[in-house]
Amino acid sequence: MKPGERDEKETEAWTTDQSTQAAEEELPLRSHSLNLQFINQKSSDMSSQLEEAMETLISVFHTYSAREGDKHKLSRRELKDLLQNELGEYLETQKDAGAVDKIMKELDENGDGEVDFQEFVILVASLTVACNTFFCESS
Repeated sequence: MKPGERDEKETEAWTTDQSTQAAEEELPLRSHSLNLQFINQKSSDMSSQLEEAMETLISVFHTYSAREGDKHKLSRRELKDLLQNELGEYLETQKDAGAVDKIMKELDENGDGEVDFQEFVILVASLTVACNTFFCESS
């Protein structure tokens, strides 16, 4: 082999790395360590409960974020709709008119007036921790 040439395995690895990098740049996540090839090979018949929960989280976010403006971020209105429709049992947003504004202000780390996926996941994780704490204290 001549200097600078790649053998078949090196070429395949380089091509895979380039495809993965291109796909990672399209994801609305700021940073992640998941292997995208693994994600793309999902099988609904073989998904665990946690994998299904992750898929649902992603799907719900994008269902609401795609309604207006930037399809990778939730506007105030999209966030309000999501909170009322998807988390109405856990949040009392209907009773507190300023609740959505308070939540938006706390979640919007970069101050752009919208909530991206990572900021949204922080909300869901925080609510999950609070529910778990409540459940553990109740039992």
